[in-house]
Amino acid sequence: MTTPPEPRHIRSFVRRAGRQTKAQDRAMAELWPRFGLPTAGSGPGNPAVLDLAAEFGRVAPCVLEIGFGNGDALVTMAAESADRNFLGVEVHEPGVGHCLLAVEQLGLTNVRVLMQDALEVLRDRLPDQSLLGVHLYFPDPWHKKRHHKRRLVQPGFVALLAARLAPGGYFHAATDWPDYAAHIQAILSASPAFQLLDTGPSGAIGGRPRTRFEARGQRLGHPIWEAVYLRS
Repeated sequence: MTTPPEPRHIRSFVRRAGRQTKAQDRAMAELWPRFGLPTAGSGPGNPAVLDLAAEFGRVAPCVLEIGFGNGDALVTMAAESADRNFLGVEVHEPGVGHCLLAVEQLGLTNVRVLMQDALEVLRDRLPDQSLLGVHLYFPDPWHKKRHHKRRLVQPGFVALLAARLAPGGYFHAATDWPDYAAHIQAILSASPAFQLLDTGPSGAIGGRPRTRFEARGQRLGHPIWEAVYLRS
């Protein structure tokens, strides 16, 4: 597995305590063992690099969603694309519980979930060229200038994307912060591994489901930007 030189690891998220419902507690107790993937090294026979075919029980194109929130977009896409596997990464446990309940309600079998730093997942858990696509919808913008270093999209992140995406795979990003949109465009345009495939306002590309964070941004009057970059 090709691992680009490791950048200084600055976490792009803050774990926030959240209120968890009894239903979400049940989801974590009963559904996590079925749909959740443990962190590497937490038990026997649990190697760092995931065998995606074994974890999903089939060979199919795999799409990774980073920071899926409540999982609404992840579950909708999984329900609409039964021929694809969907791997979601989220560190907020109530959101994971909400997602698992939706997976159960819809009877989905093509969703698996990780509660781990997305950079660690890309760096340590996924084989080269194992992904068809990566979705990053409305990540924390870290809008204060002194916090820009905490933004997930950085040159090291893009190098990991290039290694883990199969040729012809894609990276789909969306944000409601114009400054972060400009930041993403600058970082991706500097990478020879990617070319801009499409850009436009929210919902104009690929029928992406609307997310909770997107709705909040629209209520605040923020412009929605998204783009798809092709792994060349």
